[in-house]
Amino acid sequence: MSEITAEMAASVWKIEKAVGDRVEVGDTIMILESMKMEIPVDAEETGTIVEIPVAEGDSIGLDDILVKLSD
Repeated sequence: MSEITAEMAASVWKIEKAVGDRVEVGDTIMILESMKMEIPVDAEETGTIVEIPVAEGDSIGLDDILVKLSD
């Protein structure tokens, strides 16, 4: 299992995928907002989303877990 973590403090603006969705490298899973900029969070590997422990509107910090993927 792999995790995608936040690279900066931001807010979760929009979640585009759901638990159970299969993603390929480069697929956008969610969009963060920081300093009025939209920052896409893309899959770094192919897998199935098993958990999204954040919700739209949540404030997140550096290294917070955003998505968990299985092979």
